[in-house]
Amino acid sequence: MFKRNRSVKILATLGPSSSDVETIKSLHLAGADVFRINMSHGDPDKMRALMEKIRTVESDVGRPIGILVDIQGPKLRVGMFADDAVMLENGATFRLDTKDEPGTVERVRLPHPEIFEGMDVGHTLILDDGKLRLECIGSDQKSYIDTKVIVGGKLSSRKGVSLPDTTISGGALTEKDRRDLNAALEAEADWIALSFIQRPEDVAEVRKIARGRSGILSKIEKPQAVEKIEEIIELSDAIMVARGDLGVEMPLASLPGTQKRITRAARKAGKPVVVATQMLESMISSPVPTRAEVSDVATAVYEGADAIMLSAESAAGDYPHEAVSTMNTIAVETENDPLYRSIIDAQRTEPEATGADAISAAARQIAETLHLSALVCYTSSGATGMRAARERPQTPIIAITPRVRTARRLALIWGLHPVATDDATDIDDMVERACGQAMHHGFASPGNRIIITAGVPFGTPGATNLLRIAFVREEHSQQRRN
Repeated sequence: MFKRNRSVKILATLGPSSSDVETIKSLHLAGADVFRINMSHGDPDKMRALMEKIRTVESDVGRPIGILVDIQGPKLRVGMFADDAVMLENGATFRLDTKDEPGTVERVRLPHPEIFEGMDVGHTLILDDGKLRLECIGSDQKSYIDTKVIVGGKLSSRKGVSLPDTTISGGALTEKDRRDLNAALEAEADWIALSFIQRPEDVAEVRKIARGRSGILSKIEKPQAVEKIEEIIELSDAIMVARGDLGVEMPLASLPGTQKRITRAARKAGKPVVVATQMLESMISSPVPTRAEVSDVATAVYEGADAIMLSAESAAGDYPHEAVSTMNTIAVETENDPLYRSIIDAQRTEPEATGADAISAAARQIAETLHLSALVCYTSSGATGMRAARERPQTPIIAITPRVRTARRLALIWGLHPVATDDATDIDDMVERACGQAMHHGFASPGNRIIITAGVPFGTPGATNLLRIAFVREEHSQQRRN
């Protein structure tokens, strides 16, 4: 059995460069803890095929692997141009309307009536991933938007539209999203990622559909979501700082500060947070990253992010294995830096006034004071494991759960080494299982001590009320390792 030599997790996107079993296994062994399936480039059949391959790898390596299915969300695009593209000059006027006609240098169709309803004078429209910028100078909120070209350039058919100032009516799910979401839930995806959410209600809508079958991860990629971040975090099971689209819709210079605020808000709330997009972008076509990319990955690790993500680097790049391996190396080196612990400890928040939180905080303090080899937490739903991770202890955390799906979901969480095994039957059994698993997975040796948290009666979710220090003995290596 192998264990990671780091606490932060790595989330790798699968795609054309990484869609076979051998490559997926290679990426997992190189450091990928969770795999992302991007539904912007797939359908339910492709998703199910990839999930089956991931589960094959999981069975082969004997470790729980998390799967995140990323729902596409509403993609806003302009219509078609008569000559496929036009050149918009700075200062020119340009109309977006509902006419089903080929576009010209003066106008183009915008097939999204919900945009017209929310548009006001002064609102900004960003086209083609930030290359062009328009400003609304008039609108009837039904059939047209008149704009002034602030930053011009070539605009081609079907290019994307971003609206940093406009809140669009309706939910965050398209018909395709609903089909993909239901397929992902039926296939038992561990996490569902929601794209382009604007308001807490967007998350609540998906929670009603999911009914607890998968964890809900909200991608923060719109300024409107940043404004409602506290409410969105409360309704979400996890958060992603999706810097690609977020960087298009807000000034780039403000993006690093926004990333830190979102990360710290999620950590304060005890919710997992993922930092994503362009982390090792140059490795799409190069076997080594730039110095700036190395620093970017390290910054997310220093901030205590639960996971860092690779997108095109592992999905469509020429060096998917090297990208994962490089990210793993950066993370390990960063966590070994003498400054790392002081930065992490300075961000620790006070535990909530619950017995489970108090025990998790006490377990962390005792483990560090006594230099214990491992902190073993029994967790059924995963909540106790996440509480332990929220403390960001120096001591490795083993999360023991009787539910395979819980173990897979916890693969995303900082510092957790999830293990799926039978639940304990009594306190003696609890100690023997904990010591056996600590030895089996390489966290402890005979003569070491570990600390255990659990809930009595056993098998009761959310009832963490027990803390126990135990000595690891040689005979534990043969007891209940499975």
